[in-house]
Amino acid sequence: MLLAFVAAYFVLRADINRRGLNADAQNVVTICALLGVSGAKLYHALESPGELFAHPLAEIFSRSGFAWFGGLIGVLLALYLLARRYKLSYLAMLDVCSPAAALGYAVGRIGCLTSGDGDYGTPTSLPWGMSFPNGLVPTTERVHPTPIYEAIAATLIFWYLWRQSAKALRGPRPVGEVATLYLICMGVERFLVEFIRINPRSLFGLSNAQGASLASLLAGAAILVATNKTFRIDKGEHRILHHFEKRGDVLQPEYHRPTPECPHPERWSMYDSMTAEVEVLEFLRSLVRTVKPQTVVETGTFMGISTLWIAQGLKANGFGKIITLEYDALVFAKAKERLSKSGLATWIDCRNESSLETRIEGNIDLLFSDSDPPLREKEVRRFLPQMNPNGLIVMHDASSHLKTVRAAALKMEQEGLISVVLMPTPRGLVVAQKRSGRK
Repeated sequence: MLLAFVAAYFVLRADINRRGLNADAQNVVTICALLGVSGAKLYHALESPGELFAHPLAEIFSRSGFAWFGGLIGVLLALYLLARRYKLSYLAMLDVCSPAAALGYAVGRIGCLTSGDGDYGTPTSLPWGMSFPNGLVPTTERVHPTPIYEAIAATLIFWYLWRQSAKALRGPRPVGEVATLYLICMGVERFLVEFIRINPRSLFGLSNAQGASLASLLAGAAILVATNKTFRIDKGEHRILHHFEKRGDVLQPEYHRPTPECPHPERWSMYDSMTAEVEVLEFLRSLVRTVKPQTVVETGTFMGISTLWIAQGLKANGFGKIITLEYDALVFAKAKERLSKSGLATWIDCRNESSLETRIEGNIDLLFSDSDPPLREKEVRRFLPQMNPNGLIVMHDASSHLKTVRAAALKMEQEGLISVVLMPTPRGLVVAQKRSGRK
């Protein structure tokens, strides 16, 4: 048990550090250990009330008999108190502790194995069957070493939860998702292993642990559905904004699915799922430096990251302006705040207007279409008469997987409106030029 708490401590400390939380892993593990052990012992004692009343001291202070679900109840109470102490939501506290709890459980099960305390399984002829002649609950028969099965399963669950937890660092995820996955996975694991355990059966031929496992699984599933429903009420753009406010810009490998034209997207980098890849941002800045546009129009400001890269190119040129358009008022306010603090505001005209309604004076030398994909074709058609015949049209999200923008660009090419080059980036990039007026 001591080694289990130590293992949980190191995992918890690492998770707290990578999440940047104001919490003390040592305090969390210590308080959870005290209440968890008390809950585990009490739960086990209450499973056999006759023996408890007959030998209360022997049952309470015995070295055997620590029920996992009793420990879970004690830990849940401890984490509720700790969440209030560290000013975190209860679900957020459960999220950060779930991977640590899974690995701690895996290590703790080795203690069950070495003590032979009755956690082993039914008789078996399998070559890895074990006997416990000197165990706390002795047996000379070869039985299933179920603590080993559970240790392996819990280690795999820990690995899975750790990776799921990492997703919350890269982008917005529902609060409580990791905790609910813990309840589901551990519930399934314990429910299945009980079929070859020696615990007595009660209601419907199931053991008490299986009943608790079903409760864990159903509770986890119900909370997961509820948290996902609440999470998806917010627009995707707003979720990313909230994530940025908590964590700032997070540079990470591109995770768009491979496509025939770009089979290794992980070689690119990204900030979030809606901002252009970092390499595309570098391309835009270099494009501005190369073609020297006077007027750049960007549709879909979003976080303002691409706006700033383009503005850097304009500043290096010493002339020009980027007119960036964002329809969503909340997104616009956050982007404008970032752009105002950038030191590049001189080169930026930020408008809270629809790309299909705004008025642009004069010719457009570079159009970067990066708003909602269904709007891209309408935007290009609207601004095409104002495009400089020698200017460029760049459309993001044009991969063969995303299709909508790619199909729109090729359709306009077939109509003889533009000439298209499809660049093989993870999310796809169209570089085009209008055909009319060229010499």
